Amino acid sequence: MKRTLILSTLAVASTLTLAACGEATDATTSAPTSATSTATTTPETTETTTATTEADGEISADHNDADIMFAQMMIPHHQQAVEMSETLLAKEGIPAQVVEFAQGVIDAQGPEIDRMNAMLEAWDQQPVTDSGGMGTMDEMGGMDHGEMGGMSGMMSQEDMTALEEAQGTEAARLYLEQMTAHHEGAVDMARDEVADGQNPHAITLAEQVINDQEAEIAQMQQMLTDL
Repeated sequence: MKRTLILSTLAVASTLTLAACGEATDATTSAPTSATSTATTTPETTETTTATTEADGEISADHNDADIMFAQMMIPHHQQAVEMSETLLAKEGIPAQVVEFAQGVIDAQGPEIDRMNAMLEAWDQQPVTDSGGMGTMDEMGGMDHGEMGGMSGMMSQEDMTALEEAQGTEAARLYLEQMTAHHEGAVDMARDEVADGQNPHAITLAEQVINDQEAEIAQMQQMLTDL
C-alpha cells in the first residue's frame, strides 16, 4: 500500500512540475511575440497619422512673394464675384439657369476665400477680411474698391452700380457679360501663380481656378446666346 501511495505522489508531483514548465515556456514564447507585434504596429500607426495630416490639407509654409500676391489679389477678386452674384439673386425675373449659375459662384468661391486666407495666415500674413476693408490694403498700394476696377477683370464702382440698377433679363445679361470679363481676369492671375508661385497648395488652387473658370466662361457664353 505504501509503495502505491508513494508512486501516486511522485506521479502527481511530476505532472505539476511539467505543467509549471509548460506555462513558463508559454510565457517566454509569448513575450517576444507581443514585443514584435508592438514594434510592427508602431510604424504603421505613425504612417496613418502622417497620412491623416496630409489628407487634412495642412498648408505648407514654403512660399514666395508670388504666392502671397496671388492670395491677396484673388481674395478680393472672389469677394467681388460673390457680391455680384448676391446682387443678381436679390432681383426678380432672372432666368432660372442664370440664378443657378450665380448660386454656384457663391458656393464655389466662398470656400476658396477661406482657403486662401488660411494660406496667408500659414505664411504669417494678415488675412483679407473683405473687398472694402482689406487687412492687406496697405501692402497693395492703398487701392480702394473703386480703384481696383479694370485690374484683372475687376468691376469698377460704376459697373457695380449698373448691375444694381438693371432688372430682369437685362440684369442677367449684364451679369453674364461682367462675370465673363471677371473670370478671364481670374484665369490670367491664376496662370501667373502657376508660372511664378512656389507653394504647392497655392499652385494647385490656381490650376483649379483655371479649369473651373474657363469651363464657366464657356457656360456663360452659351447662356448669353440663349437669352
